[in-house]
Amino acid sequence: MNKKTILLCLGVASCAAPDAHAPAFAQHDYAPFSRASAVAVAMDEWRLWGQRVDDDGGKGYVQTDATMAERQPGLWQRVGEYWWEGMNAGAPEAAWTGEHDARGQVFPVAVNGRYAWSAAFISYVMRIAGAGAAFPYAASHSAYINDAARAAAGQVADPLLVAEDPATYAPRLGDLLCYGRGRGRDLSFADLPTAYAFPGHCSIVVAGGDGVIAEIGGNVDDAVTLTHVKVNAAGIVDDPAEHWLAVLRVMYAR
Repeated sequence: MNKKTILLCLGVASCAAPDAHAPAFAQHDYAPFSRASAVAVAMDEWRLWGQRVDDDGGKGYVQTDATMAERQPGLWQRVGEYWWEGMNAGAPEAAWTGEHDARGQVFPVAVNGRYAWSAAFISYVMRIAGAGAAFPYAASHSAYINDAARAAAGQVADPLLVAEDPATYAPRLGDLLCYGRGRGRDLSFADLPTAYAFPGHCSIVVAGGDGVIAEIGGNVDDAVTLTHVKVNAAGIVDDPAEHWLAVLRVMYAR
């Protein structure tokens, strides 16, 4: 806990450092924050969830208690770990799981969207891989999309994320590939950063190949899921499946 944090915490019995929920190796830089580590963490989580692949946008998938992986024993707790370790200490979402609110009450499938955990998953991957305090951990993808856009505009000192235009930048392993959802589909890269939160989704690029890259995201079909994305000969995303908004270039130590 640094001096500034200590001063802010004086007289507050429950005050904790933002990374208080993180394991020691993530708090104290046991190893450099690397592209290989981030990809490996995401891949390990994908394997834990049964190596799901969705290349048709979830066609035919119906949300019910029985079909939602995030509500199954062992997996709802895993989502709870994404929230607990991915969010900064003190965030109300840190107490959520794949089916419980902050009071430990099971929420109905009908309001599942209020507890979407895809941004928590990315935050978890970055935290466990060693991103440290430089990553803007958040429950909403738009928080770190906007932070990366501000960095691209020169408004962030020593940024960990820099937004790139998906029309001109080829994603690399470990980068975050983001698209807009809902009213986020009305945005373009030129509109970033916004002064407001918007619906979106980001996944981490874990593999590349001839004409395709693979990305892993959380809360895709209510699971950790791999998706293939088409790219052109230059490696630029060329896939009409989503409204691609930005590629977040992650400034790994190696």
